[in-house]
Amino acid sequence: MLNNLRTTATAIAATLSLAVALPAPAHAWGEREQNALVALLAAGAIGTLIVQNNKRHRAAPVTRSTVPTYTGPNYGTSRYGTPSYDTPRYQPPAAQPIPQGVSTTPAGRAFNTYSLSERRNIQSRLARAGYYNGAIDGAFGPMTYNAVMAISRDSTGADKLSTLGGAFDFYDAILRA
Repeated sequence: MLNNLRTTATAIAATLSLAVALPAPAHAWGEREQNALVALLAAGAIGTLIVQNNKRHRAAPVTRSTVPTYTGPNYGTSRYGTPSYDTPRYQPPAAQPIPQGVSTTPAGRAFNTYSLSERRNIQSRLARAGYYNGAIDGAFGPMTYNAVMAISRDSTGADKLSTLGGAFDFYDAILRA
């Protein structure tokens, strides 16, 4: 405390001595020089007050007990299990069951009684309707059977192809269209 009082008194005495001693010969100076001297004295006095104020409000020294310590995050244990992957299994597309020997069905027997050009014409018309995408060869195989059953189901009903007469009526209608 005594040391702070002594420093403050010394600063005030120095400022007053400059304020009293310097302006004496300054009356011969111009107004600009006198204003500069006043500004210098004011800056010295303000600087002294700032230094003294900083000394008074200096923060207390930091001790080890007040230093915050870092603790890392606590992630805990994982809530998730080990990932597993099931290998996908091939699932064949669901198709209409094709009876063994499709050419022995009433639809196949009726189809095979037509001439080769008529059978190709039937396959061409099934392809144009979007039901057949095989070769236009005039053979009654699984693709032709599926196409005939699909178009029959969509138009007249598949039960018409269960008899030989119904199959002939069906193919005749396709050839006339």
